[in-house]
Amino acid sequence: MSEGVTSLYGATEPDTPRVVILISGGGSNMTAIADQVSAGMIDAEVAAVICNNPEAAGLQKARDRNIPTDVVDHRQFASREDFDRALMASIDSFEPDLVVLAGFMRILTAEFVNRYEGHMINIHPSLLPKYQGLHTHQRAIDACDTQHGVTVHFVTEVLDDGPNIIQAVVPIFDGDDAATLQKRVQQQEHVIFPIAVKWFVEGRLRMVKNAAELDGNKLPSTGLQLQG
Repeated sequence: MSEGVTSLYGATEPDTPRVVILISGGGSNMTAIADQVSAGMIDAEVAAVICNNPEAAGLQKARDRNIPTDVVDHRQFASREDFDRALMASIDSFEPDLVVLAGFMRILTAEFVNRYEGHMINIHPSLLPKYQGLHTHQRAIDACDTQHGVTVHFVTEVLDDGPNIIQAVVPIFDGDDAATLQKRVQQQEHVIFPIAVKWFVEGRLRMVKNAAELDGNKLPSTGLQLQG
């Protein structure tokens, strides 16, 4: 792996960092990351795409890119704990340096989060800490906000509450509805998520004492903010 990327699995020899991407649906953020890897813009290997929904369109997109896939269907398990343990077994079989939640629509147990602490990032369609949870675009419109956006953050036990890494800010225009705002936000998702992955696999990005650090410097609470 790249110098400065700490392995979860005790590897000692330098190697290409391995990324596992978790999806539940169409996989547009997964493809944004995978295509930059394929183009040589991110020095990493997408080791696998794992999905909890066997019907998800993103699985075929991964296969079209010759990325190994696995399905761990949450509906086949009696509890969240059982599902998460099966998911961990799948992830660990690919020995990733980074786990990327790219539209993975499951709330994870503390056991799972702690397993990959500091090695797992998520994308959320709001300017966290505003609008944790669902329906963020409509909530921003209903609040008469003038701007909205998207955040990439480290994953911790509290939902959508880990240290922010990078945000893209987009304006809310008169006449916007949730669909038009979502489209504009999603365009920025495809910009900032690959950036965060690139920083991590280059050894530049770390989580230290529940804060995000880039090049050894603590990032602000917003993370690095870009204007979309």
